Amino acid sequence: MITEGLTSLELNRSSPAVAASVVGVSKRFGKTGVLEDINFHVSEGETLVLLGASGSGKTTILRIIAGLEQPNSGKVILHGKDVTELPARERGVGVIFQSYALFPKMSVERNIGYGLKIRHRKRKEIRETVQNLLELVQLEEHRKKYPSQLSGGQQQRVAIARTLAYKPEVLLFDEPFGALDAQTRVHLRREIKALLKKVNVPAIFITHDQEEALELGDRIAVINVGHIEQIGTPYEVYTNPATEYVATFLGAANVLPGVINGDNVEVGTTLLPLRMDAGKFDDGQAVKVVFRPEDVSLAKTADLPPGHSCIANGIVEEKSFVGAYERVSLRIDLSDASADTNETPFYLTTETPESSRTKLIIATRSKPDASSLRLKIGDRVVVGVSSFTVLADETNKTTEKTNGS
Repeated sequence: MITEGLTSLELNRSSPAVAASVVGVSKRFGKTGVLEDINFHVSEGETLVLLGASGSGKTTILRIIAGLEQPNSGKVILHGKDVTELPARERGVGVIFQSYALFPKMSVERNIGYGLKIRHRKRKEIRETVQNLLELVQLEEHRKKYPSQLSGGQQQRVAIARTLAYKPEVLLFDEPFGALDAQTRVHLRREIKALLKKVNVPAIFITHDQEEALELGDRIAVINVGHIEQIGTPYEVYTNPATEYVATFLGAANVLPGVINGDNVEVGTTLLPLRMDAGKFDDGQAVKVVFRPEDVSLAKTADLPPGHSCIANGIVEEKSFVGAYERVSLRIDLSDASADTNETPFYLTTETPESSRTKLIIATRSKPDASSLRLKIGDRVVVGVSSFTVLADETNKTTEKTNGS
């Protein structure tokens, strides 16, 4: 697996300063391993998103950082201090839950100021802090309302303001938008992203929503059954997936079998050039070629756009209009890369031994592209690809090879 290890040298030279570190954390519940050797750091002002499916272990990581669970091994370091053994209340961590957990019989301003009140802060300090936070989360006109009088998005903003009131050193978000409708989620996560940049507090989100992760995170850590498969910026993780799991979990991806042939990768009868670091693979090594639907081009002849390599001929099996683009399902023939669409088309649509050389892939086309080349079910097309990633097979998941136009 790809993980992000930490050394004292890396911690010291990180810029900006490291705010939170999880070092070598493992966790078991009984005999069941939930986390194994988890390593990552979050810098000051940075937002890290832990992305994974249900049961991947992301919530357990959050609870360990918050002090609600103890790891079997490893450490949690906040601003240079080992807090692994400290109780939750002494860690300076703010947790924001999906359920908001607001006091129903308290007004907005009383909810925000409650944490300061129980810490016996002066009334003037509470009043000034509450006012500043109301302005920050844009709820001044709702200060006297009760939670039941607010929308879901407004309640979430109150919960964030209440957490910020006592100046936490790290913010933890436990799937904070799960209870909201799709439109509110999109609007609120943009607000929160801007808000976090204003307050400059490091934040860790957990989510299973890929779009949410891409939009919110300065970096994304993709988690699979207790392991971190890859950590990187949204662009890095999406464009250069380190494993097949990352490629297929974070967005749609097409995966084809291939074999290394010199400085090329052989896919069916096609040789695609390895444009970078061809030496990472052995000649004859079995690999997987991964490419995104938006990197696929379709044409009636071999006249593909510049920078696109032909991989096969294909038959249009399905197409649908999805707002900003058209999605096309294609059955490609890996034994035929002749770029001649006038030959007798094939219609194999199931993976039988006789059709093992055909594969189903997905392409997305912009509205201008769809208008310039109108396709219908059964049309035969030449299929090209502009960029792709080559991954070793499952026995060597950490090896990667990225290609671009």
